[in-house]
Amino acid sequence: MQIEQRTLGASGPVVSALGLGAMGMSGMYGPADEAESIATVHAALDAGITLIDTGDFYGMGHNELLIRDALRSSGRDRGEVLLSVKFGAQRDPAGNWIGYDARPAAVKTALAYTLTRLGTDHIDIYRPARLDPNVPIEETVGAIQELVEAGYVRSIGLSEVGADTIRRAAAVAPIADLQIEYSLISRSVEREILPVLRELGIGMTAYGVLSRGLISGHWSPDRSGAAGDFRSAQPRFSGENLDANLKLVEALRSVAEAKGVTVAQIAIAWVLAQGSDIVPLVGARTRTRLAESLGALDVQLDAEDLAAIEEAVPEGAAAGDRYVAAQMAHLDSEK
Repeated sequence: MQIEQRTLGASGPVVSALGLGAMGMSGMYGPADEAESIATVHAALDAGITLIDTGDFYGMGHNELLIRDALRSSGRDRGEVLLSVKFGAQRDPAGNWIGYDARPAAVKTALAYTLTRLGTDHIDIYRPARLDPNVPIEETVGAIQELVEAGYVRSIGLSEVGADTIRRAAAVAPIADLQIEYSLISRSVEREILPVLRELGIGMTAYGVLSRGLISGHWSPDRSGAAGDFRSAQPRFSGENLDANLKLVEALRSVAEAKGVTVAQIAIAWVLAQGSDIVPLVGARTRTRLAESLGALDVQLDAEDLAAIEEAVPEGAAAGDRYVAAQMAHLDSEK
């Protein structure tokens, strides 16, 4: 099948208008059904999704191995799928986050492991997961550019960095896209980062378009996180913040129902409507959730719809930060 195609940046790759984010298939949201995860990847490919996003630290390699198995069993040619990979996040055996490493040697070593786990000879978009405060972005991007020249990487991406870092990176080598959280309740990117991306001809892959399920319409106040679900400790999912945020969801539900669509679909459609240079990543872990997300591609929002959405969920209305304080401190995009 074919769905709308969008180009990442002025000269980046052409990808499907929706991408599949695979993080949740490797434990970040609690236990996942591996067979269903693979079936979901197959369903995404069958529906016309061509972009799959992962990170080498998702399940400490498990996610890359899962994607490898899904692609092999799909019978599809490697050239039909674009793989976006993040690297650099460091974790200990207990799963704790212990920093970032984006030194040139670490970049190349990480890619060598990723190529082996994914069973491929190249990565379509390779990006540091966060800015390493101890390594100039010029050195990190320069190392990836060497991998581009050697044929191991097709395009360079960034993740969660601010406007100044974007400019410095783009001065070293062409940047295809910035991966960053962007949703109805996470809009800080609009102030400075998005204008710089458009000035420089850099695309955006937006993750968290449903705020990790918070604004999907499927979250409830009494829902308890499964073991290993990192959302249970995040500010927007806790206490009074959760209550306030779910009131926003109910206001959005009224708009969605009037449109004849689901809350998730209108939330994804809103991101799609913010520009053809933005590609939302949907983190579906099941075929059911994937099918719902794909329905957003058929939702057309006019000026009246957008105004109603804005009234239901005004900019800055979310209660709580995106992450706990320690993780927020690593976000160059929020400084």
